[in-house]
Parts: sequence; structure tokens; C-alpha cells
Amino acid sequence: MNASFVISSPDVAQCPKSHLPEYAFIGRSNVGKSSLINMLCRDPHLAKTSQKPGKTLLINHFLVDDGTSSSAANGKWHLVDLPGYGYAQTGQAQREQLRRMIERYCLLREELVCLFVLIDSRLKPQRIDLEFMQWLGENEVPFAIVFTKADKVGKGRLSENIAAYKQTLLETWEELPPVFCTSSETGAGRDELLAYIGQCNSDIQNG
Repeated sequence: MNASFVISSPDVAQCPKSHLPEYAFIGRSNVGKSSLINMLCRDPHLAKTSQKPGKTLLINHFLVDDGTSSSAANGKWHLVDLPGYGYAQTGQAQREQLRRMIERYCLLREELVCLFVLIDSRLKPQRIDLEFMQWLGENEVPFAIVFTKADKVGKGRLSENIAAYKQTLLETWEELPPVFCTSSETGAGRDELLAYIGQCNSDIQNG
């Protein structure tokens, strides 16, 4: 598997003109998004990681070649690193700008196959995450839930937190989106996520 940086864009209108399938990653600031992307691509320097939240301010495209010829576009697809949401120390004007950027990408990017919403598995359901997923559902944006940092919490608490999210979502949803559990430290969930992307690409090709 090879992955390379393509471009950073301030708005969906400046994103690459491409027909490649696209998989975007988003989550609250400091949820471990860059670390997860680097783990998936097995490149520790691909997406820039930082101890300071709110560093990703643009739409970042990476070209992935998973080495297969049976999936869409000969195994090539775009991985997209989106800005995080909900970073309180960002100014109101910048928060609003980022909100518009994210919403425009989700609603207007025709190449988007799935938006992976990252959730910190150490926490109980957070209002900001639930509201964002509710917005995705209302606007029919295809998404999956990815719990991160699974190695940072005991198995019992991990199961409780994931079950709490599912239960909360099922209060207003008839069915759940796909759910994955990952750890950037141990590599847990990598095969499952890539297999899901591969299956989506195969479904696109077989149309």
C-alpha cells in the first residue's frame, strides 16, 4: 500500500477534479485522527500529528494505491483528512469558517463514498458528536463510526462506552451505521477498516 499527499484545499471547490472514490476522516479535535490515518497507511509522517488540537484547518487529500487491481480505479482512492470540530479555543469566526467548510464538503463532494466519524472510546457519549452524526443522518451523508484509542481504556469500560453510544443513537435511529474499534498504537481495527473500504470500492466497480 502506497499513500502520498496530493493537495490542501480551503474549500470543496478547490478539491481535486477526480472521479476516484473518496473516504474522509473527521472528529473532535485531539481525537487521534492524524495518528489513525498514519496507522492505516503505515506511514508515521503522512498526516501531521500535533499535541495541540485544532491544527488541521484545510481539506487534505492523499492518494492511496492499495496495490489491488480488482477494486475501483485499479485500487486507487483518495483519503481525506478534514478539520476537527469543536475546538473551544478557536475563535468564533474561525469555528464558523471551519463549520461551513466541513458542511460544504459533506454535502457537495460527489466523490465522497463514506465519512468516518472518529470518537474517543474513553469517553461516554458527547453531545457534540451526537449532534454532528444527527446532522449527517438528516442530510443523508453516508458515514461510519470509528472509535479511537481503544488501547487507552480497559475492555470493560470500552464495551460500556461503545454500547452507550449505540443505545443513544438507537433512540432516534432505526439502524446503526457501520462501527469500528481502533488503536493507532497497536494497529487494532486496521484490517477491518481497509476491508470495508475495499468492499465499498468493489461495489462501486461492480455497480
